Amino acid sequence: MRRTVFNEDHEAFRETLRAFIEAEVVPVYDEWFAAGQAPREFYYKLAELGLFGITVPEEFGGAGIDSYKFEAVMYEETARAGVQFGGSGVHVLLGLPYVKLLATDEQKKRYLPKFVSAEEMWAIAMTEPGTGSDLAGMKTTAKLSEDGTHYVLNGSKTFITGGVHADRMIVCARTSPATAEDRRHGISLFVVDTKAEGYSVGRKLDKLGLRTSDTAELAFVDVKVPVEDLLGEENKGFYYLGHNLASERWGIAYGAYAQAKAAIRFTKQYVKDRVVFGQPVAAFQNTKFELAACQAEVDAAEAVVDRATEALDAGELTPAEAASAKLFATEVAHRVIDRCLQLHGGYGFMNEYPIARLYADNRVNRIYGGTSEIMKSIIAKDMGL
Repeated sequence: MRRTVFNEDHEAFRETLRAFIEAEVVPVYDEWFAAGQAPREFYYKLAELGLFGITVPEEFGGAGIDSYKFEAVMYEETARAGVQFGGSGVHVLLGLPYVKLLATDEQKKRYLPKFVSAEEMWAIAMTEPGTGSDLAGMKTTAKLSEDGTHYVLNGSKTFITGGVHADRMIVCARTSPATAEDRRHGISLFVVDTKAEGYSVGRKLDKLGLRTSDTAELAFVDVKVPVEDLLGEENKGFYYLGHNLASERWGIAYGAYAQAKAAIRFTKQYVKDRVVFGQPVAAFQNTKFELAACQAEVDAAEAVVDRATEALDAGELTPAEAASAKLFATEVAHRVIDRCLQLHGGYGFMNEYPIARLYADNRVNRIYGGTSEIMKSIIAKDMGL
């Protein structure tokens, strides 16, 4: 079936992005993989290409396009090439929506031009050691100073993607205790300068997959945050987090679909080239049936993520719909990539083959942004169960 989600502008962008990836990323990707992160300088190249300003209003240096479809193209093209853009995904998909939704005009003037140019890379710090998906249980605190000019931030965070290179970190912290009626009350969001005294980056975590994105532990010891860097209203942070979870989960769903689609592409080529028992692996009925079943699943996932993309652009993607898309697409990707790796045989276990890296990269999709079990709970609640 012909897809209708993209137009000529998106396809022109795809061609430009594909050429950029082939010239700037593929030749050095093995070096990034070995180093465990993309170099900070690479983000300036992404900024020059305009990738950080697509949805940023023109008055702040962006293109002012209110759509996630260009982001969708990026997911498809990076997966197609078997590469990642380091930690830049959190900069755009996670950091930017909070600024656009919550920042005052004065804050936008300070934040967005440097966001677009990559002079300041952004990330968000939610998860804490011991809390995981239970964000309401966070213990990091931000107390207003006696003179009312700044907050004093204390606590720690973990699993923070983009945490090594970040210049600005959106930190979730408690400004008031939780109440018996509402554990979610009392959380606020702050835009923290990572050069502030008392802010420190701990270990760069050694992950199973997503090897080129920097993920770190963070610590805050009496970090002073000017009141001008409170994002949104005090004590409403949990509700802001919930508002942006739909777009975050859409991104994970779309990325998983793109990975599954890429897995089939890599595997088709491999089974055509690989000869066993005197004939290509592609000639065996089992190979044909396995790939046909994978294609059918990816076709279904494509329909789901395309529908979710249209709903997101229209501002109509509900939390339950986003959860459903994430659950379905990530589970499909898990099955498809596993079967594609099996068709590679022993070579599928070698990191020099894209399928091995896809296998490792894909696994986290069923964990971050809310586990598959959390997605099922959200869907069930929406069903009235």
